[in-house]
Amino acid sequence: MSVPRPRTPASNVSLALARSRLGVWPVVFIVMAAAAPLTVVAGGATTGYAVTGVTGIPIAYLAVAVALGLFSVGYVAMSRRVVNAGAFYTYVSRGLGKVSGVGASFVAVAAYNTMQIGLYGGFGAVLAGLLEDWLGWSVPWSVCAFAGWAVVAVLGVRRIDLNGRVLAVILLVEIAVAVVFAVVQLAHPADGRVTFDTLAPSNLLGAGIGAALVTAVAGFVGFEGTAVFSEESKDPQRTVAKATYRALAIIGLLYAFCAWTMSVATGPDRIVEAAKADGTELIFNLVAPHVGGFVVGVGHLLFVTSLFAALLSFHNTVARYLFALGRERVLPPVLGRTSTRTRAPKVGSIVQSGLAAMVLAVYAAMGWDPIVHLFFWLTVVGGLGVLILMAGTSVAVIAFFARRSNREDISAWRCLIAPALAAAALLWILWATIDQFHILLGVEANNPLRWIFPGAFGVAAVLGVLWALVLRAVRPAVYAGIGRGANSVTTELAAPLGQPNPAPAASGW
Repeated sequence: MSVPRPRTPASNVSLALARSRLGVWPVVFIVMAAAAPLTVVAGGATTGYAVTGVTGIPIAYLAVAVALGLFSVGYVAMSRRVVNAGAFYTYVSRGLGKVSGVGASFVAVAAYNTMQIGLYGGFGAVLAGLLEDWLGWSVPWSVCAFAGWAVVAVLGVRRIDLNGRVLAVILLVEIAVAVVFAVVQLAHPADGRVTFDTLAPSNLLGAGIGAALVTAVAGFVGFEGTAVFSEESKDPQRTVAKATYRALAIIGLLYAFCAWTMSVATGPDRIVEAAKADGTELIFNLVAPHVGGFVVGVGHLLFVTSLFAALLSFHNTVARYLFALGRERVLPPVLGRTSTRTRAPKVGSIVQSGLAAMVLAVYAAMGWDPIVHLFFWLTVVGGLGVLILMAGTSVAVIAFFARRSNREDISAWRCLIAPALAAAALLWILWATIDQFHILLGVEANNPLRWIFPGAFGVAAVLGVLWALVLRAVRPAVYAGIGRGANSVTTELAAPLGQPNPAPAASGW
């Protein structure tokens, strides 16, 4: 009769991400890939013109970049004090308390999963159309989506620096194409005259600017992920700061420049009608007469790879949020385990892939529109969730640095003034988002969906708060470790290999 072998306890290695694998530029590439520059330029900017009817999309991108720059001041200052893959969850926990932090963690998991899964709709539909046009193959969008899902699932459990190299190649090429297309448009202005009307600050005071700002915010989602990779950075205190500012500056200027050149090529008074008529093909149609079919074809291909890069980047972000929550026993501890070979958050990655597969299967079985109901709706909703998190984090930064012990060597600009200005700006944009959410969904003002989607994040936050209260009452050891950071959590919850691990007994899982 064989004797069952005792279960090997978790080790510090299995509960830690790979250290010192990412420099500044790899982090920039990963988070900029999530922002998907070519997707935003070809899809987001044109959709913004068409849906909102506002010509000031370029200045809206610049205004949002300024607001997020203010947000980044406090965000970066806090990243130097707290190193944790949980990012928003950890910062809110340390600033506004553990109960609020767990509520924020539930919103973060819901928002980033929604964003990542929604991108599969765009990827599948665009790739299916490309195969039809180029090869004459009639392939269902769901087959293309699952093909992309399989590659993301494999890369998600590989070394993060490998993911960074893959994303860097894709990102640099798509940015180059976006810039080339923009220069071509600028060289062929409508009526032979370059105008700056769509960059005029007065556009920020016009009707419908709320919806335009929300559209712009959605294009930046992903840049804030720099802190998520802090534990895997070579120098977290410096890498996160540099990567955040560089990513924000590059994508902000790129979006504004490309959106402006589109209006130059069509004429500012005709950009809205052109966007409504051509949709995501507008940028390609504008350059086609001047660059030839091959270059346009390359642009279409990079549109697909841009979507794939965003899928992979958001997948990595979700996996690390699940890892941080599992490591601190807020969620099942198994989520806090990493691969002993690649040090990637293996279980969190597998869970995210499984959830995405189930959603894709439902959409395919029900025959729902992959562009409108999966890609557009879910990414817009995910962007709303991230906007909620950024507004809450700005308030949390102020509260965190209000404590004298956390304020050492931090100027009033970084710990109070900039975060307060960011909170005011982001809360106003959030109010405008919810007020005009029916416009973004393309439904009537009295359609219940305009409240159901935003309300889902309220439900997630409430569930998180209730779960935190349960942990405080029945699992005080787990509650005490919420938001404590990578080193303290790993040390307390994981004994050295071969020694008893007290975490399961203390946590109650």
